Amino acid sequence: MDRREIAALLAYIGRLDPRTIRTDPGEARDQLAQWHALLGDVPIVTPHGWDARVAARQHIRTSPYQILPADVARPWESYRRDRLTRHTDPTPSVDPDDQAAWSAELLDTRHAVATGAAQPAQARAITSGRQDIDPKLASRLREVGSCIPPAARAALAPWRPARAAREVALAQGLPDALSVRCPWCLAQPGESCRRRQVHPDGGARRTAPRATAHPGRLDLAIAQRAEQDQQPATA
Repeated sequence: MDRREIAALLAYIGRLDPRTIRTDPGEARDQLAQWHALLGDVPIVTPHGWDARVAARQHIRTSPYQILPADVARPWESYRRDRLTRHTDPTPSVDPDDQAAWSAELLDTRHAVATGAAQPAQARAITSGRQDIDPKLASRLREVGSCIPPAARAALAPWRPARAAREVALAQGLPDALSVRCPWCLAQPGESCRRRQVHPDGGARRTAPRATAHPGRLDLAIAQRAEQDQQPATA
C-alpha cells in the first residue's frame, strides 16, 4: 500500500472504530507514517481473495482491542503461506540449460502466487484429496480414474511392490487387505504389513515393510466383506 491507500484504510477503520481517529495533525502524520512503514509491502486488495479492509473489519468485529498494523499484517502472512502451500511449481517455459532464467521464472511465479496476482497451480491439490480443488480438474480426474497414467504406474511397480500387489489384488476382485488392522504385525488400516528381521542371537533386530499382506490379514478382510454382504440392504 502506498501512503494514499494507507490513508484510505485508516479513514475506513476510523468509521468503524472512532478510537483510531487522530485529530491532531502531527499525530495523524505520525500514525500515517507508522502504518505505511509497517504495511507498505501489504496490498490493499488482490485479484484473488485478499482485501485489507476485510481483515481490519474482522479484527474490529471480534476483538475489544484497538486495531494495530500487526492485525492486518498477520492475516496477510497467513494468506501468503496458504497460497504457497497449495502451489506446485509448474515447469518454466525457458530453456532448462539457462539456470538463471529458469530460477527467475520460478521465483516470479511464486511471487505472483504469494501476492495474489495469480492462482496457485493445482497439481498438489489433485493428489492431496482436497475438497476445494478446481471443479474442472476434479471432473478431469474422474474421467481418467487416476492422476498417475497406467504406463507410469507400471514403470513404478518395481519400486512400490506393496502398492503394486494391492492393485493386483483389487483388480482380481479380492478384498483390500489393507482396509483392516493386521492381527499378526498390528499394522493399522492403510499401512503395509511388516516382517521381523531376526538377529543371529534370535532376537528381533528391526522390521521391514512386506510387499504383500500377512495371510491372516487377508482372511480377516475376506471375512469382513462376507459379513457386509450378508447384511440386509437398507432403504
